[in-house]
Amino acid sequence: MTNVNAADIQGFVLRGYNFPVARYLFLEISQDNGRHFVSRLTPQITTGEPWDKKPRSTVNIAFTYKGLVNLNLPTLALFSFPADFVQGMKERGAILNDTGKNSSEHWDLMWNEEQVHAWLSVDALSANELDHRCAELQELMQETGGAVVIGSQDACAVLIDGKYTNTEHFGYTYGFGNPDYLGVMRNSGPGQGKLEYDGRWGVLATGELLLGYRNEAGNLPDAPVPKLLAKNGTFMVYRKLHQNVAAFRNYLDDQGRRYPGGREKLASKFVGRWRDGTPVELSPHHPDPDIVADHNRNMNFTYSSDLNGSRCPIGAHIRRGNPRDAFGFNGQLVNRRRIARRGVPYGQYVPEGLPVRDEDERGMIFMALNASISGQFEYICQQWIEYGNDARQGIEKDLLAGNHNGRGRFIITGTEDPSDPPFVCGNIPNFVEVRGGDYFFVPSITALTMIAGGTIDPR
Repeated sequence: MTNVNAADIQGFVLRGYNFPVARYLFLEISQDNGRHFVSRLTPQITTGEPWDKKPRSTVNIAFTYKGLVNLNLPTLALFSFPADFVQGMKERGAILNDTGKNSSEHWDLMWNEEQVHAWLSVDALSANELDHRCAELQELMQETGGAVVIGSQDACAVLIDGKYTNTEHFGYTYGFGNPDYLGVMRNSGPGQGKLEYDGRWGVLATGELLLGYRNEAGNLPDAPVPKLLAKNGTFMVYRKLHQNVAAFRNYLDDQGRRYPGGREKLASKFVGRWRDGTPVELSPHHPDPDIVADHNRNMNFTYSSDLNGSRCPIGAHIRRGNPRDAFGFNGQLVNRRRIARRGVPYGQYVPEGLPVRDEDERGMIFMALNASISGQFEYICQQWIEYGNDARQGIEKDLLAGNHNGRGRFIITGTEDPSDPPFVCGNIPNFVEVRGGDYFFVPSITALTMIAGGTIDPR
């Protein structure tokens, strides 16, 4: 049994906080005083230890490669980081298909100024508490002279009828299905880990999330040296995804008038879940709130008995992101590609039926945690989202997240039921556009202490 030291791991890595509001501060680190700032900040970092009572706010930090350079890590340690992290998201654009409207020339300005050295995350129970904690952190930066804020991003759970919800701007319920990892304690249910050969659900190897532990191949992930710098750390992908809500609703209206099942059933086929979160694989013809509410059922499904996609289309968003056992071999080809996801909407939610503009700022802050950026996030993005050959989809992209440039196509397999015929959606526009992001290293508390003290020795 692998035991992880939750007190040494940043809490953001081990669990989703589920706070209603968040602010991500992007910092430029001072080469002269950056370590002093990290030293003063480290005692405030929220760890993965269980809470007796939910705190009013949390603080976590991660660094780009340029940030680690400014923190004066030894050259040998810097050279030992994986190439994907060193290059950063913008330089990996060809792999991610960040072209056209997704290319870095259209990103928010700060991502092109090469000065984002750190991501400082604050999650809070209220807007007032968020402002208060951020003000304290600003004072710490000024007092130490170790960092300055060069940009920020507010995010907030969508408010509907005065209540915070797990609804995103396209109207889908999100937050299902983060993986289970060996030794990571969380409130898990069937379907969140990996499929065992006896049909039960097991846990993924710790090394798929955390550095310093063996992964599903039985190997230690590529990691920086010395070992203490890497262990209990991970890599984070931060990606700001703008949502073209007007384009999505108009497209769904147009196609929904043609589709025999109607607009809402078509929306369920796009994602693989009805908008309330019901898995299409378990309930292909109608939403079922009982399934959504049942933690033992809402993730407990496979695709091996639906290989032609008659219930859940092969190209549906959640099936592309996690094909489960659809590729055969009892899911073994998928287990090395899993990622832990954190996501929070940003921008004002506009209810269905009201005027909405694509030009307005709204979307999702997508964050992925993985031990290997290239082997996990980049593989999913390149091979399953932007290219579909593994799922016999050829060059067709993920309908929701793909970079279509107005030429996308999505196929819904029909059944023998005359009311459920095959259906093809064509000329798909970009519903999602990338507005910036980068790759970050999320150190352990031990590593933060070493960075602050200048005690890293890679020899």
